[in-house]
Order: sequence, then structure tokens, then C-alpha cells
Amino acid sequence: MHPTDGLRGTKSKKLEGRRIVLGVTGSIAAVECFELARDLIRHGAQVHAVLSQEALNLVTPWSMEFATGNEVIDVIDGRVQHVSLLGNSPDKADLYLIAPCTANTISKITCGIDDTPVTTMATTALGSGTPVLIAPAMHLAMFQNPIIQKNVRLLQEVGVQFIGPRIENKKAKIATNEELVEAVIRTLGKKDMTGKSVLVIGGSSEEAIDEMRIITNKGSGETAIEIATAAFERGAEVELWMGRASVGMPPFIETKRFVSVADLSQMIKKANQDIVIVPAALSDFAPARSKGKIPSDEKDVILRLCSLPKVLDTLRSRAKVLVGFKAEHGIPEKELKAKAKKRLKEASLDLIVANDLRDVSAGKTKAFILRSDGKERKVDGSKSALAEAIMDEIISF
Repeated sequence: MHPTDGLRGTKSKKLEGRRIVLGVTGSIAAVECFELARDLIRHGAQVHAVLSQEALNLVTPWSMEFATGNEVIDVIDGRVQHVSLLGNSPDKADLYLIAPCTANTISKITCGIDDTPVTTMATTALGSGTPVLIAPAMHLAMFQNPIIQKNVRLLQEVGVQFIGPRIENKKAKIATNEELVEAVIRTLGKKDMTGKSVLVIGGSSEEAIDEMRIITNKGSGETAIEIATAAFERGAEVELWMGRASVGMPPFIETKRFVSVADLSQMIKKANQDIVIVPAALSDFAPARSKGKIPSDEKDVILRLCSLPKVLDTLRSRAKVLVGFKAEHGIPEKELKAKAKKRLKEASLDLIVANDLRDVSAGKTKAFILRSDGKERKVDGSKSALAEAIMDEIISF
């Protein structure tokens, strides 16, 4: 058994049964292609590496064969590998990803030149209608060259998708592996939310007691990220608004931050997405704020809390589909559902997700999805599975 067999699908099954051709060119970022191949495999993919002659100066065929478990192509020979992998055949690969891609290779592909294994694969893929993704990596001045920019636009016009680059320190760096893997998953995904705009509001709000102290709610922001990721992977245009959170933000999704409910209320005035999902742990109350800082040696400080507006109520007129969350603690299942149904009706929601905080932990949850038409669905497993279930319910509206 090859080591990749034990690795395949350990992170997800999202690319199970998919074959990815990974083209590698002579950018120094080629040193990252080993781990990129492994990340694709962790989501279930079969990966076939194709190396240009210049890439061979940076990575070896042996290392990439070890990374992928498949023979590496560094020359096109009598087996016509470009035809078998990306030609008009029923068992061709599902996608061609060139990462990293140099300015030289971008220009050659634009002109239809195929004098390396990587460019020959690109010519074949474009001719057979196979999706092509390109991750540029080069010095910033090279990427900003007007001719290179024109070539990028020409390739985009024929359906080539560009991921990145990241502009840092006068360099056009290759996109992160996370961005590249997500782009592959999105390209090969269900696409049942293509053309939809989705806003996800997550994390916890913070309300000031004084200039130093705050009150907040428990919440990691993890569920919001899983929901935003699920919508992105299914083709939606996604925006994530995040408050206080203990998890990192996904680099492939546009993210805006808010602090208090008042901040969020101002942001909502500009919201115009088709679908709004609000798993955020927002404060229902805010302290009557003290000026300056309450002295630390003061005894028996009494806080007066004032109620805050319900964010869901203000969103109803701005969303075609509105999804809220109802979290309780230590109550019977019947009572949890009753409270969720009450909130569903009060805010005129399309869906509400109800759970008991005792059933929520890192990566795991148990929840009920209640619809405005009375249908119910239970999810007991990962937060990723809950996110997918929510997407399944949304697309039926």
C-alpha cells in the first residue's frame, strides 16, 4: 500500500473519485507543491503531477511520485499522456491546476504554445473543455507587466480561472494551499448556489462596560465559518461578517469585522444579499456605559443593562431567505423546539437552527433545523455536516 492510500480522504470526501492534474512550473513556489498535492489527497482526490523542465531544478520526480502515489510526467512520450489525462476521453481527469504558474507559462498558454509538458497539458485541457485553474507566482513587477495582465484577461475570457496571487513585499506570491484546495472543491462542487449571494454573520458581539471592560457571549465563530465555506463551495458569492472569534478567518472568503450590536446595525443598512444566515452569538443587553475606567478598587459595582434591538428583525426586509439560530441550555428537547418555533414566527424567518449548548463542542454539534412550512430535520455530528444540511434546506426555497 502506498502511503497516500492511508492519507486519502482523512480531511473530507469532497474530492473523492476526482482526478486532478497538477502542473508545476519553474517558480520558487514549486517547493510548496508537495504539500499542495497532499492536501488535495486529504480531501479524497487522485493527483497526477506534471513538471516542466525548469520545475525539475526545484523539485524532483521522485519526491512528487512519493507525494501523489502516481508516476510523474516530465516529458510527453509515446504514451501521449496529455491525451489520456486531459484529452477527449471518457476517463479524462476532472481538472487541471497549474500551481505555481510563471509569467512565461501564462504567456505561452495564451499564445497556444505547448513546448513543455505543462503547456501541452494546458493546450489539451482547453481544447477538451476541462476546467483549468492557474495560480500565478512571480515578482510583482512581472505580474504587473501590461502584457502579462492582458494575457491573464485573455485566458479568463476563455474560462481559465485565476487564484491569487497574494501581493506581499513586492512579490506576487502563490495563493495559500487552503485557497487552492477550496477553489478546486468549488469548481468541482454541486454549483447549486451559483448566482446566489450569501451573507453569514458569526462570532460574538462585545458591549463596553467602560473604556477597559466588556461583556460578551460565548461563541467561537466556528459554525459561521463552516456555513460560509459550504456556501462558497457550492458556488455562491459569500461575504462573512465576524465579531469576536477564537478561530482563524478563511482566506478565500471576503470578511468584515464588527464589534458591537450597534456596529452591526450600521453595517446591516448596506446589506443586500439574497440569503442571510445568522449563527452569531449577539448580546441581548448592553451596559449603561461608564465614562473612563471604573476604578479597580471600587467595591460592589452594579451594572445596569439595557435591551438591544433584535438584529434578525432588522434583516427581514433585506433578505429573500433569512436563517436564524436559537441556543438554549439545559432544557428538554420539546421546550427547545417550542422556543425556536416561537422565534421563527416572531421574526418571520424561513429557517431556524436550534440547539442546546450542552451538545456543542469544537467541531461537533447536535441541532434541529425547523422550517417555516413546519418541516423539521435533525443533525447530530460535525458542524460541517450541519452547514451542508442548512444549504440543502435553503436551496429548496
